[in-house]
Amino acid sequence: MTPALHHIGAARQPVIVIDDFTGAPQVAVSLAAATAPFPRAAGNYYPGLRQPIVAGDAAFDYIERLLQDAAPFIGGGFDVGGFELIEASFSMVTAAPDALDPAQRAPHFDSIDPDQVAVMHYLSETPGTAFYRQRATGIETVDAGNVARFVAAATAAADTMAGYTNESNAHYEQIGAVAGHIDRLAIYRGAMLHSGIIPPDAVLSDDPRTGRLTTNIFLRLRP
Repeated sequence: MTPALHHIGAARQPVIVIDDFTGAPQVAVSLAAATAPFPRAAGNYYPGLRQPIVAGDAAFDYIERLLQDAAPFIGGGFDVGGFELIEASFSMVTAAPDALDPAQRAPHFDSIDPDQVAVMHYLSETPGTAFYRQRATGIETVDAGNVARFVAAATAAADTMAGYTNESNAHYEQIGAVAGHIDRLAIYRGAMLHSGIIPPDAVLSDDPRTGRLTTNIFLRLRP
């Protein structure tokens, strides 16, 4: 494992990046492939397919081992004593850029809870994930006090945007990025504005062995 701690944006939000995390990423790919076909993501704006991983599933042992190994880095990077699992899934972006809903074209946040953390295990070689500042408001991290301003500005801009946000544009400034190398782990607060880097020529297959496969985990930090 090769860990690095980065600080992104004006608030210097921690982003933990760990390379060669499991040493055997094909094990996770095989676990994902065994559960295909994935259902379409429900209840959120994720532009693709999501296969939930819950206790009792063959892949849940992989999730538990991953979190056990990641625990010291999470504790150190966020200065906390522990965490609890909210949910985990295998995910694949499959929506073509011209098929996106307006809300899917812009950087997004997962939660306004400052204690919710996203853990992403990249299982394919991709450009990765980028972090953004909303130009109209200066917002980089969304919270209860600024969420209404963020949504209002995002809604006003949505119809003028096309495809995925892959770089700075008239409405959002890219303030950092993590390349999506196979077996890399990225850990960051879900309240940070972020977006997958999905270029126009990206392979958007629904096959876990060839598509943009990631493991997505959400945690709640504990003091």
